Order: sequence, then structure tokens, then C-alpha cells
Amino acid sequence: MSTLITTPFGAESTAAEVVAGLDLTGKRMIVTGGASGIGVETARALAGRGAEVTIAVRDTGAGERVAAEIDGDVRVAALELTDLDSVRAFAESWEGPLDVLIVNAGVMAIQRLELTESGLEKQFATNHVGHFALAMGLHRALAAAERGARIVSVSSSGHLASPVIFEDVNFENREYTPFGAYGQSKTANVLFAVGATDRWSEDGIFANALMPGGIATPLQRHLDPGWIEQRLKQAEEAGTPIKMKTPEQGAATSVLLATSPQLDGVGGRYFEDCNEAAVLEPGQEQGAEAGVAAYALDRANADRLWELSLDLTDRG
Repeated sequence: MSTLITTPFGAESTAAEVVAGLDLTGKRMIVTGGASGIGVETARALAGRGAEVTIAVRDTGAGERVAAEIDGDVRVAALELTDLDSVRAFAESWEGPLDVLIVNAGVMAIQRLELTESGLEKQFATNHVGHFALAMGLHRALAAAERGARIVSVSSSGHLASPVIFEDVNFENREYTPFGAYGQSKTANVLFAVGATDRWSEDGIFANALMPGGIATPLQRHLDPGWIEQRLKQAEEAGTPIKMKTPEQGAATSVLLATSPQLDGVGGRYFEDCNEAAVLEPGQEQGAEAGVAAYALDRANADRLWELSLDLTDRG
């Protein structure tokens, strides 16, 4: 692999610091899940530098409240990622070019197996399949961006818990585990960036994935109270302490991938703490707190996921 990309920013950098001095006037961007957590701070930083930002959310009332307290051009549109009709309606309603698509919305560690109406495991459906369908629907708008477009895929170190189990993504023949399901959905987020770049770079579209860091947000709503404190204690006892980030710091890597000139023409990579992450050797994933699994960057896996996703969204 080529030399890892490093930037002047790090784990403690904020989204506002990453975009300081940039002029995003005229740029049109979408942030899914922009009404809570790091999505709010992602939208705030981008709009604060002049971008037109659309936050795509399930709860448009919450979206309107967030938009009202952000300085800048922030718009709100309805999007339910588990409902492909909603995804198609959003994409079909988009007019004109799109410079940046940030697939940020997600669900984490649902405690019991839940299936969508179409029969998909809910974390995989929300975190990957809905976003895949959205990007497919917006491909023409992304390709129309004058100076190239970017897709920012918000993954997680949770991807280290599981590759995509292609033979059984819906846990029909294996035991469901909350973090196993979350892990394969987050691996899919990375593989999507690889697959999209391979297929769409000739259209000027490049996609990268990222780990935002440990942040206390509504994403953890399915976990028991005290889970974060227990997780931090376990990591410290293991000699791999985790330092929690603020939402402003958690949004920094997303904003970097969306805007940094260093990422012009760069795709199919995975970043954490505002820098490209090292690739772990096979078998190193278990217990790791940083880095990217080789299976998440594997082109054969990316191709297989792409074909599966086409079938699941009736685009095959």
C-alpha cells in the first residue's frame, strides 16, 4: 500500500479547526443523521465555512430545531434509511450537483435481533444498505460536481469485531450478537468506500471511511447505563486506555475527509484521528483499539459486497 496520509490534525482537533481558513461557498453537501451527535457538529462546521448543508433525518422536527441553531445555510429533508422507498424519494427530489455526501447516520448494538420489513438485520440495513441505495440514487448528482465529489463513510473501530459474513448477513444460521452485527455493518461502510472509489473515480467521485473516535452520543442508546464507564475501565486495565472525545472532536475526521485539499483524488482509505490508519495484520483485530482490518480494505470483499448490495436494493 502507498504511504499513509498524515495531516496537521490529530485526536484533539475539532471540526472547526479542521476547516478554519477554507472557503466552502458554493459547495453543496448532505449529512445523514445530522440532527444528533457528531452529525450536528459536522453540519455546523461545514455551514460555518459557507457550504449549503442538507441534513437528512428521520425526525424532521428535530432536524428543523438543529438547523435553526446553526449559523449558515442548513436545510432539512426526510430520510428513513430502512425504507428504500424513502431513500429513493430523497434521491429523486435532489436537484443539481452534489459535492459531498456524508453517510453519518447509524444505529449501534441493538440488543436483540431485529429485522426490517424487507427482512434485513436492522443494523446492516440502516448503516450500510440504506446508505448504499442513497449513494446509488445520488450518483448522477455527485458526478455533476464541477471539481469532483466526495463520499465520506462514517465507520467505527467496531468493524474490528467482525468481517461481513456474506453467507448469513441476517443471522439466520448463527447466533446474533449486538456487536457482531454492528461490526459487520461497520466493515461494510469501509468496503463501500473501496468499491465506490473503484467504480466511480473515473466520474470524479472518491470515497473514504473513518473512525470518529469514542464519543458519548445517542448512538449508545441501546446499551445498558454505565456501559461506557465499564468499557473505559476495561481498556485501561488492559493497558490500552481510551480517551473520549467531545462531539466537536468526533466530527473532525468526517469534516477533514469532506474538505481537505490533501484528499483531492484520494479514495478507498480509512482514517482515524484525522490521519490515515495503519492496516492490521490478519488476526490482530481482536482486542485492537485502532487501525483498520485488512478484510475491510480487501477488493474482493468490496466487490462481493457491491453485488450483494445491488441485489438487496433491487439494482442487480
